[in-house]
Amino acid sequence: MVMFMSPGVGFFYGGLVRSKTVVSMIGLSFLAFALASVQWVLFGYSLAFGSDISGFLGGLNFLGLSGVGMGEAPLASSIPHLVYMAFQLVFAAVALAILTSCVAERVKLSSFIVLGLLWTTLVYDPLAHWVWAGGWLAQMGALDFAGGTVVHISSGFSALAIALVIGKRIGYGSYVMEPHNIPMAMIGAAMLWFGWFGFNSGSALAANGLAASAFVVTNTAAAAGALSWLVASWIKGKPSALGMVSGSIAGLVAITPASGYVDAMSALVIGAVAGVLCYTALLFRVSHGLDESCDAWAVHGMGGLWGAIATGIFATTAVNSYTGLIYGNFYQFEVQVVAAVAAMIYAFVVSYVLARIVDATMGLRVSEDEEYVGLDISQHGEKAYA
Repeated sequence: MVMFMSPGVGFFYGGLVRSKTVVSMIGLSFLAFALASVQWVLFGYSLAFGSDISGFLGGLNFLGLSGVGMGEAPLASSIPHLVYMAFQLVFAAVALAILTSCVAERVKLSSFIVLGLLWTTLVYDPLAHWVWAGGWLAQMGALDFAGGTVVHISSGFSALAIALVIGKRIGYGSYVMEPHNIPMAMIGAAMLWFGWFGFNSGSALAANGLAASAFVVTNTAAAAGALSWLVASWIKGKPSALGMVSGSIAGLVAITPASGYVDAMSALVIGAVAGVLCYTALLFRVSHGLDESCDAWAVHGMGGLWGAIATGIFATTAVNSYTGLIYGNFYQFEVQVVAAVAAMIYAFVVSYVLARIVDATMGLRVSEDEEYVGLDISQHGEKAYA
């Protein structure tokens, strides 16, 4: 189910770009899945979930999946180690697929391959270790049930950094670059909504009451996000169908870190706030002329930031053994803010540096002529619509 989210991202982004780049955009999500799969098996899983090194990174004890077999997983005794590894693999792949937002319609395929491998290794893997594998944030008590910090803050704020390096598409701001296929984007969003049940409920690592609770709050937050974005866009003009599905994704992002710790009423608030917040972030991006093309920063970055903090506000013992701010636990709220800010700064700074290095050595962008023709033809020699 989580794997289904990778092509879901591709179809969502593919509908948002122009017709001359839709093959490239969907292809980048499939490429992200392939890259992350190979990297994870070779050394990524070990860097993320291997033996702790100073709270920052995993060791190389699982290099090439050495010692990863059908026995119990060290961090999940209820399932085989190989299953746990594969489940974590698809999270890494989705994170890299989300990142493709910032390079839409202008990235060289070879440069994305290099940047994607570097990003997964130096940004995603350390963050996964910090939060999920006994790293320094886990030692502080940071909560992230299914990846709000590890997946969404990391990919969203990394997208913002890389967008600043790669620059705007040619003609951006001079003429309208409308989505070429809104129904395709809506289908992609539906695929994401479905896959997200595996993303969040599956993070219970068992078919139990916690998984059921995560399922319900996930759906509730997505629905609340869809409605709040719809209303916000309606106030400004027409009720946008594309905005509605974007709001559902915002709600899904925001509930991700909290899904194992909050109840349905809290999920309503988290999702509704996420829809308005992410819509506002999108308007801010547009008004400031930033071409982060498919809004990974506005939806995933800002939604993940809100969700991580909201976990520290609404966590309740009615669902899990943790409490948040409204139940008098200021420390949990404080830890969530520290974790969210740390992930945001680390992802942004390291991604900016990596993008600068790749740009200086290989060049991130295609030529002006190739961008004008479109990446489908210039990078793949294929057309979406013959």
